[in-house]
Amino acid sequence: MPKGEPVRRMRPRPGRTALLVTAGLLVTALPHASAGPSAATDGPVPWITAGAAVHPVREGRTATVTLTVTTADGTPLDRPVTVGHTAAGGTATAGADYAPATGTVTFPAGTPSGARRAVRLRTVRDPRPEVAETVRLRLRATGAAVPATGPLVVIDAHGLPYLDTRLPVHRRVRDLLGRMTLAEKIGQMTQAERRALRTPGDIATHHLGSLLSGGGSAPSPNTPRAWARMVDGFQLRTRATRLQIPLLYGVDAVHGHNNVTGTVIMPHNIGLGAARDPRLAERTAAVTATETRATGVPWTFAPCLCVTRDERWGRSYESFGEDPALVTALTSVVRGLQGAPDGRDLDRPDKVLATAKHYVGDGGTAYGSSSTDGYTIDQGVTRVRRAELEAVHLAPYRRAVRRGVGSVMPSYSSVDLLGDRAGPVKMHAHAELISRVLKGRMGFRGFTVSDWQAIDQLPGDYADDVRTSVNAGLDMIMVPNAYRTFQRTLRAEVAAARVSTARIDDAVSRILTQKFRLGLFERPYADTSRLPDVGSAGHRAVAREAAAASQVLLKNAGGLLPLKPTQKVYVAGSNADDLGHQAGGWTISWQGSSGDITRGTTVLDAMRRAAPGAAITYSEDASRPVRGHDVGVVVVGEAPYAEGVGDVGNGHDLALSAADRAAVDRVCAALRCAVLVVSGRPQLIGDRLGAIDALVASWLPGTEGDGVADVLYGRRPFTGRLPVSWPRSAAQLPINVGDRDYDPQFPFGWGLTTPHPAPAGDGAARLRSLAAAAAATERAGQARSARGDRIAGAARAVVQARVGTRLTPAVARPFAEADHLLLTGDLTGAVARLTDAYRAAR
Repeated sequence: MPKGEPVRRMRPRPGRTALLVTAGLLVTALPHASAGPSAATDGPVPWITAGAAVHPVREGRTATVTLTVTTADGTPLDRPVTVGHTAAGGTATAGADYAPATGTVTFPAGTPSGARRAVRLRTVRDPRPEVAETVRLRLRATGAAVPATGPLVVIDAHGLPYLDTRLPVHRRVRDLLGRMTLAEKIGQMTQAERRALRTPGDIATHHLGSLLSGGGSAPSPNTPRAWARMVDGFQLRTRATRLQIPLLYGVDAVHGHNNVTGTVIMPHNIGLGAARDPRLAERTAAVTATETRATGVPWTFAPCLCVTRDERWGRSYESFGEDPALVTALTSVVRGLQGAPDGRDLDRPDKVLATAKHYVGDGGTAYGSSSTDGYTIDQGVTRVRRAELEAVHLAPYRRAVRRGVGSVMPSYSSVDLLGDRAGPVKMHAHAELISRVLKGRMGFRGFTVSDWQAIDQLPGDYADDVRTSVNAGLDMIMVPNAYRTFQRTLRAEVAAARVSTARIDDAVSRILTQKFRLGLFERPYADTSRLPDVGSAGHRAVAREAAAASQVLLKNAGGLLPLKPTQKVYVAGSNADDLGHQAGGWTISWQGSSGDITRGTTVLDAMRRAAPGAAITYSEDASRPVRGHDVGVVVVGEAPYAEGVGDVGNGHDLALSAADRAAVDRVCAALRCAVLVVSGRPQLIGDRLGAIDALVASWLPGTEGDGVADVLYGRRPFTGRLPVSWPRSAAQLPINVGDRDYDPQFPFGWGLTTPHPAPAGDGAARLRSLAAAAAATERAGQARSARGDRIAGAARAVVQARVGTRLTPAVARPFAEADHLLLTGDLTGAVARLTDAYRAAR
């Protein structure tokens, strides 16, 4: 734990926007020198600004620095202002690298506030390859204040092999690495939160390789264009370093570019798991990549490849589901984010570097094992045998590595491998799993990055934390505040030979490789031509489709759904008209919040748009009269949360709120009713199920509530299936497919479809026919195909028509196992287990 530095183990909460974000990147924000005795006046002194703090120029060309005069009240100057300028200082040599320059510019009395004058500095062409060189432009003035530190002109590095795009990446990396000092290498391994910068100049002074915005860390205004300006301003600071290595800026774009208002917010991963469509998941990730890269951000800390094994976990919704085969299938999102596995698409303006997280076992932590900030399960201990770790938790990472994922983030949690007697080991210290398994056996060629201040949780003092994590195989450390302390500590560890230079070089090589692949050396700034795509109708259409596909119809007595557009509908519940609730945590802020936090459509608004001629009455608490309506729709569920703040036992449980229970009881007692559960995990319905005609697991559908209305009104069919088992009671938790004692309210894979004609004829005969078709399809090598899906879907429908809601353990277990087998490509096995479920339902 770093002495003298604040320790935060959680993502930052929303706070003030630091001055560093925009103004601090300009010379404008630097302290101004005195205007001198000749400038004494009775009123405020005008001031001179020089635009950006850094002015890059190619060797042999002329740099232009624009000086601007500003008055406090915006009126014209009441007396002349003269600004003297001299090129002096820096690493460049006058005469050899630039033409000596001294002169003055004058703003006469009467000059409007905001007037500009140009100062030019001519550089000298030199045929020799060179690193970047700097020239400080010193300013002095009469009649106005000037910045205490003048603007910096930077003559760009040129002619060096690492800048040659014709060379393969590995040669560029080798050349650059050979030119770097230890301080520059350690800088590349350092990631700071942008609000933690003591001054923007620290980016160059400390050779920072990466910055991030934590949850809720945004510029003001929080718009896509402001984000692009902010990131570009930070990148500009890297031009002042001699090697001009660009920053790698990262964000948690986990369901869209979710820190930014106006972007498209996708369903959280749990909803994509319900959709069961790898291609659709890939398309949602591609939209996220486009919107993220358009703002100048080339790196996202996504996807979460956790396999959630206990719904009491506050991060359950970040998982695609409880079955490793399902999570593995949806690693297709890596391609949506990055493109081709070999990294050749990463330099495109619509792709970003992905991060597989949280390696490994974060979804398997035991309830009550966490020691963090009152959490009960998040950041706890996963106790497994080696075989289970391989089969359940490591499986998705193997596929992600084959898909070329560019970075991996270890988990806060610990792994306790039963039988090895080592006890729990924090993943940030787990050399075997990071270096020998991930980088060695799996062949991962990207880089690893720590989670937010996670190394501070390791045992020992801060030097122990740094040494242990880097030697375990961590390449970049998300400090995020104590970047100076981290760099000083790591330098000392290398000097003492406790961290080898070979380990440093390996880490930096991995980081630089991804920067070259991203094309950041050639194009470090945002491609703002893509900004009109952010929040576009086309992107919202993808999110709407995903929201519709994520809806899981658990019960539909009497075919209540889909609704008819002519029906009079009574709508109630806490989540019917709350955009923030349907988006969930990690939306605009770390924890998320209630209300109209960004642009989007609530479920209620979407229903009104889907049935514009219908009479739709809304009463959140169902206090308005219910009589006179044809059907009730009650939208209930959770308020937003993130990480361990949402752990059950940390102020949360899985029961509906008292207000939501009352709304369900009141509406469903008076009308045929459909209940939609908008939540990040199953909610306990219990014996209320009998009074509910239709029950829908809506998950966290994001900003496009129209997708929910699409299935409610039959514009799209219900096709979603449960990505997790839906428990009858909290006493059953944890409950997962494959458990010996498996008796959920609804099993893994359950999901009714619409339209829903009852399967005709003898169900047993129909299943025999489907079994034969499945065997033929497998022989043709088409088990994982649309044809295979149709066969399995038909068999599932036969079983569900027979079962209704009379789900017993004898039915639930083979039904869930059938879905697991289907995910692994065993179509004949899946149909066989569905047949077992059918027989058990007699």
